[in-house]
Amino acid sequence: MRVSPLIIVSATFLGALAVASAGNFYRDFDISWGDQRARILNGGQDMALTLDRASGSGIQSKNEYLFGRIDMQMKLVPGNSAGTVTAYYLSSQGPTHDEIDFEFLGNLSGNPYTLHTNVYTQGKGNREQQFHLWFDPTKAFHTYSIIWNPKRIIFMVDNIPIRVFNNLGSIGVPFPQSQPMRLYASLWNADDWATMGGRVKTDWTNAPFTSSFRNFNANACIRAPGSSSCIRTDTNQDSTWQDQTLDAAGRNRIRWVQQKYMIYNYCTDVKRFPQGLPPECKQSRFL
Repeated sequence: MRVSPLIIVSATFLGALAVASAGNFYRDFDISWGDQRARILNGGQDMALTLDRASGSGIQSKNEYLFGRIDMQMKLVPGNSAGTVTAYYLSSQGPTHDEIDFEFLGNLSGNPYTLHTNVYTQGKGNREQQFHLWFDPTKAFHTYSIIWNPKRIIFMVDNIPIRVFNNLGSIGVPFPQSQPMRLYASLWNADDWATMGGRVKTDWTNAPFTSSFRNFNANACIRAPGSSSCIRTDTNQDSTWQDQTLDAAGRNRIRWVQQKYMIYNYCTDVKRFPQGLPPECKQSRFL
């Protein structure tokens, strides 16, 4: 195996960071809960999380990331998945934590999954957008991506943007930009709220429930103690995420998704915000 030389890259916003590359679940993650219900397979290339009546399961990355592009291929719990939640998200720690969420809310057989997204800054979320998908996420693997740079966060499904959260610090909107975050994945029971507001409970006769993961990739930056630069360990890494935005095709795709598949947007929920919508809702969604 040829080992690429280290390359020192100057980047004013990256600080003391190192770029991570193609992932391996054994190398890059710890099983954080659920014991044997979280299984790393195929030499670290694949991972499965299981939920039964006793417990769910979860993993967390060994590294903390500060900006980057994170990709994960996932295949969700099939059949009657009501009450279950498969989560894939970045989060820091503490009461003022930042977080970027993909959560997949299960449903009765024949009904679509709900993809729930949220952004927390300084411990506050309440920025939910929800979607149905244009495919069955239980039949095959699909790629779910988080692009996070100092200007924006882009949520992507199979490289199609579904949501953008822009850095609008200039008008007082907090943006996650200073707290490194670990990557987490989990499968757990949330039948008190996940399906139809908790009206449909988990049917444990279908347990154990399993979600599968593969092709994790972190084209991202991690803290490198003692360094003031970004150290690239792979000469072929794509750095377009550092200032990625939406071109005309991307804006057309996100409009298509939001017009046809969005089922909830906090920025249109005037009943929830009687004193006025949050300030970011008044700005262009696709800057």
